[in-house]
Amino acid sequence: MSTVAVIDYGSSNLRSVVKALETVAGDRHQVVVAEDAATVANADRVVFPGQGAIGDCMTRLVDHGLVDVIRECARTRPFFGICLGLQSLVTHSAEDGGTDCLNLFPGEVRRFPDNPPPAADGSPRKIPHMGWNQVKWTRAHPVTHGIASDTRFYFVHSYYVVPQDPALTLGYTDYIQPFTAALASGYVIATQFHPEKSAHAGLKLLENFLSWNPTAA
Repeated sequence: MSTVAVIDYGSSNLRSVVKALETVAGDRHQVVVAEDAATVANADRVVFPGQGAIGDCMTRLVDHGLVDVIRECARTRPFFGICLGLQSLVTHSAEDGGTDCLNLFPGEVRRFPDNPPPAADGSPRKIPHMGWNQVKWTRAHPVTHGIASDTRFYFVHSYYVVPQDPALTLGYTDYIQPFTAALASGYVIATQFHPEKSAHAGLKLLENFLSWNPTAA
């Protein structure tokens, strides 16, 4: 039985993520909540969920001694970042007056404009971007297998990732402007949306992640 570590750095609500993973894990995977570097390092797969502000997230990762192990796991085993767990992987975020992130992928995190124009149908577009929206895949990937392009997933965010290399984008969503909704490279897949809150499609994504066996980073 393989171990799936869900990183707990002290400021993320993990209950829905753990429950969703347990739903699709069956008897093949043991899902554990990991508060320390050793537990994360010993896991076969790692899930990094996040919510709240990036400044607090990065501070807590440092305080919990998790920065180096996250970087190492993202290079060596299947790794899934969710929401803030995606944003933290790039170089720098505009949030909290400017925050240095993990710098696994060159890129930045930007904020949506405060007063966006209405949608084409006249409906208002508010910040944060909250609710269901379509994700269009840019290429095939084992973790998205069986999930049609333009499937709707659940979002809650005011900031979005801009990777320096557009080829990193696995899927994008159009809200105010097109933005990266999913990123994939090597052992890493990360999503701005919440698969654990995205009904059947989200569970399918997590199920695919648990059976995904990348061979090179």
